Formats: sequence, structure tokens, C-alpha cells
Amino acid sequence: MIQISSVQNPKIKQIVKWRDRRDRDRDQKVLVEGYRALTRAIAGNYPIDELYVCPELFQGKNEGTLIAELEQRGATAYEVSAPAFHKMAYRDRPEGLLGIGPQRHRGLADLEAIVRSDRPEFYLVCEQIEKPGNLGTILRSADAAGVSAIILCDSRTDLFNPNVVRASTGNLFTMPIAETTSAAAAAWLKQRGVSVIASSPHVDTIYTAVAMTGPVAIVVGAEEFGLSDFWLNAADVCARLPMMGEADSLNVATATTIMLYEVLRQRLAAGAVSDTGAVPDSADC
Repeated sequence: MIQISSVQNPKIKQIVKWRDRRDRDRDQKVLVEGYRALTRAIAGNYPIDELYVCPELFQGKNEGTLIAELEQRGATAYEVSAPAFHKMAYRDRPEGLLGIGPQRHRGLADLEAIVRSDRPEFYLVCEQIEKPGNLGTILRSADAAGVSAIILCDSRTDLFNPNVVRASTGNLFTMPIAETTSAAAAAWLKQRGVSVIASSPHVDTIYTAVAMTGPVAIVVGAEEFGLSDFWLNAADVCARLPMMGEADSLNVATATTIMLYEVLRQRLAAGAVSDTGAVPDSADC
């Protein structure tokens, strides 16, 4: 393993620069920090080109096995001093593991070969989400609720921001994600016969009254302004969450999670999926 001790090492300086979006986008890099995120990268067959480790900061999570697996997959490993690692790290309490990989951008056409065909299609469309922490939390919830793929429309958020990686707990690397425009996404969903359900606080229909067991796409909008008129007009139905207090809306990640779990609740009740994520066979239904 290559040793790096100086905080002035060119590789350390380069990684510090990649904390800035402009430099990451220019070089098409993503920083993958922490045991769980790197484990998810392996699960999603996401390439890690370089791995920086600091044994002094390990937390006893079987780091040696993880490092060996990443090296076997082609990562070049560097052992760095604690001061050098702290300089690179994005987290306040780093775990001594930091991977560097390429950014992967997918379009709608790429989803064709990825989306599972053994269950009704289930998409989450995010229009102009602005905050990386919210987007990361949404990715984590989408994975848990069994979303087939996420479609980011007219995005204002850097998908590869370290806060997206952290808040998603690495599900950024396992969830199918396509980036496109709202118009292209709406046309694609219509062509596939997917019912579009727009989330809006300004309509009468309660979200639990909407049938969600068939092919469906939940559409959520920006934190401050919600969905654009385009999606409110393109949707097959608009639905809201009931609000019983003084607040007139929820955080977008919270509202999205509730909507996604209503889809899952209805599908579990209908026997379309089981709580293990599997599609039940005839004996289970």
C-alpha cells in the first residue's frame, strides 16, 4: 500500500479541491467517504479508482475486508496520516476510509435495462430539488420503499455532492437514477403507461384516496415553491398530505417519504410485494 504522510502531497491537495463542485464536475469525480457508502458502492458495482485509508481512524467495522475487496476490484490504495486524512475528509468524525470514483450520469434510455420487470413500475420524479441533504434523504427513502428508479428533472442540486452521498448512506450508488428535463420525463412515463401522481398542498384529494398499486410515478417539487405548473398540468392526479397544524407544508424529504410509503402500503395490502422486497408467488398471495 502506498504511504502518504504529508498534508502537502499533491494527491491530498487535489482531493481537497474536489470538495468544490466546479472541480468535481470538471474532472467528473465523486468522493465516497465512510464504510457504509463504500460498501454500497460495491453492492452497486460502482467503480472506485482510488482508496485512501487511515487505520488510526478505523471504527472496527471490518475495514480490512472492505479494503481488500476494493483493491481486488481495481482500486489503488493509499495509507495516509491522520492529519492528511482530516484535511481531505468531509465528515466531522471521519472513519478513515475515502474512495474516489467517476461520476456516472444516466438518461431515461439507460433505465430500460435496469428497471425490474417482475413488479409494477414505481418511479419517483424530483423536480428542481435544491438541497443536497434533502436529495440524499430522498434517495435513502426511495431505496427503502422499493422505488424502481429516480428521475431528476431540471436539477438544481449536484447529484455527486458529498452531502448527497452521506445523507443517502451510499444508496446513490445502488439506486437507478436518470437525469433529464421535465418534458422528456413526462413523455417517457406516458409512453410506458405510468400513472403520474403530483404532490401538492393546494388540492382537495388526500393522498390515501389515490390508487397506487399499478405502474405509478410520484412527482415532488422544489423546497420553496413546490411543483411547477408543468407537472401539475401533466399529472393524472394531484394529491396532498393532510396538515392539521399551523404549518402549511412539510420538508420535501419528509413529504416524499410519506408518499412513497403509501405506494408500498397499498402494494403490500394487495399482495403485489412482500415485506422482504420480493414479489410473492401464488402460494404467498
